[in-house]
Amino acid sequence: MSDAPTDAEEIFPHERVDRLVGPFQRFMHVETSGGVVLLAATATALILANSPLAERFLALWQTTLTIGIGDFQMSHSLKHWISDGLMAVFFFVIGLEVKRELVLGELRDLRKATLPIAGALGGMIAPAGIYLAFQWGEPTARGWGIPMATDIAFVVGCMAVLGSRVPPGLRVMLLSLAIADDIGAILVIAFGYTDSLAWGWLFFAFGVVALLRVLSRIGVRAVSVYVMGGAAVWLGFHESGVHATIAGVILGLMTPSTSWIGSERLRNLWRLADSYMHGERWETAGDRRSVLQTIERTMREALSPLERLENALHPWQSFFIVPLFALVNAGVAFQLSDLAEPVAIAVMLGLVVGKPLGIVLFAWLAVRLGLGRLPDGVSWPVLLGGGCLAGIGFTMALFIANLALPDAALSAAKVGILVGSLVSAVLGMALLLRALPARTEN
Repeated sequence: MSDAPTDAEEIFPHERVDRLVGPFQRFMHVETSGGVVLLAATATALILANSPLAERFLALWQTTLTIGIGDFQMSHSLKHWISDGLMAVFFFVIGLEVKRELVLGELRDLRKATLPIAGALGGMIAPAGIYLAFQWGEPTARGWGIPMATDIAFVVGCMAVLGSRVPPGLRVMLLSLAIADDIGAILVIAFGYTDSLAWGWLFFAFGVVALLRVLSRIGVRAVSVYVMGGAAVWLGFHESGVHATIAGVILGLMTPSTSWIGSERLRNLWRLADSYMHGERWETAGDRRSVLQTIERTMREALSPLERLENALHPWQSFFIVPLFALVNAGVAFQLSDLAEPVAIAVMLGLVVGKPLGIVLFAWLAVRLGLGRLPDGVSWPVLLGGGCLAGIGFTMALFIANLALPDAALSAAKVGILVGSLVSAVLGMALLLRALPARTEN
């Protein structure tokens, strides 16, 4: 009977420290965990912003941080560095996710992608239309993009709470819809909230993008080159007037989705390494190091850059960048009177009413026109519940609100985002709890 390990994890020895970090690692791999941390950061921001520490808490994010080389200096508040700097990594991961879905996921098949794309389109048009209906002619009409986006972290968390009752078809559709939704939000940020352009910096940014593309095509694989190039692209966009986070999206979409080492070459190299280990080249320290370095590089390059970067950055996005963004931006002094503000009402109705209405209506039109069909196990009431969950805007909604509105209206918009997202979550889960048991009984 073979003593060979049956699981890859069994190869590595277990140390005492594994008992300490093991639970934390398992927590980070549960799909709801990112939503839990995000919710905790949001609650912390709200509590502190409505406590005696509010003034000091809010003033902390206005602390100026200067970065520069020689005569070139960039001085911005911590809030700016987080919203324009760290969030570029968030948008880079979104770019990677969009690329994966377009190349490998549901969106690569036009027939399968039609329904999520139609739902996403309706889920952007209807909320924006409702917002504009309430704010037309006002300076705050510029915030029409606020209720358009979906926060997938919270949506996934809500579906996970419902457990196995959620049909796989609904899960796949909402995830695909959220990706299509992200594409729309990116376009809104790029074209809807760019007031003026410094063309010199913009040409510089696209020149670096073109250079990185050439380096990728000729086989340059040094990570440091692309990190420095990515920083230069970010700088170009930041100084051009186009929001700097768009640099992250472009770089994410450029990331190769195919591995350098294919499965056949991987097998050949592994057999060669095995022969080295059983031969004379394994006997000396120098040869062992050379063989192991080859194995290490082979294992790394057997995954595509897209997979490696998405796996490496996703925990940072879920457990640090997005919660930190929420901690900075969700802190608003909450008063019941804010719920009566026109901006707050427009945002809430956009999220709570516009999102599910637009998603269901456009999906229905797509089905009626024969462009798509509902996934297995998904009825119209179930889709309505999922559409309500898509009204959880939060992260992207807060991001767009900061771009669109002046400080005088921003607090009201944040109240609308928080309350609208909460109502959407509760309503969506209630509708799904009502609809899904009936589906399983039939």
